[in-house]
Amino acid sequence: MQYWLFKTEPDAFSIDDLAKMPNQTEHWDGIRNYQARNFLRDQIKLGDQVFIYHSSCKEVGIVGLAEVVKEGYPDHTQFNPETKYFDPKSTQDNPRWYMVDIKFKQKFETLLPLKTIKQMANISEIGLVKKGGRLSVMPVTEHEFEILLKETS
Repeated sequence: MQYWLFKTEPDAFSIDDLAKMPNQTEHWDGIRNYQARNFLRDQIKLGDQVFIYHSSCKEVGIVGLAEVVKEGYPDHTQFNPETKYFDPKSTQDNPRWYMVDIKFKQKFETLLPLKTIKQMANISEIGLVKKGGRLSVMPVTEHEFEILLKETS
């Protein structure tokens, strides 16, 4: 099992939105960064655990937990010219962008703020604390996952 952090803007799609989806499951679409795409396509696997992180809002931080229930497959929004994620260079035979499906597991009682994460002595590898490392999909080491998860309880 691997561990991940997925960033989302809560006014676009929040942990509460995920919890309200049918079967509390939704595809994670719209990723348009090649490194994050490679994680979705090649490394994220069924059963992997995912922190949901709210960004670009008043209170940024880790808000909950989800689980990967479907491994990487082509993001359908890249083929639809009516979406903001349309990519005219992407084809059905050679898709550029991928997504996974995740299922809601838990919303934390309190948000774990970014400023707290940055001050944690044992947290040094996660992209949130590295300069230039803030992808919308990023790996989390098992050690850091356990530390962060413990901080949320």
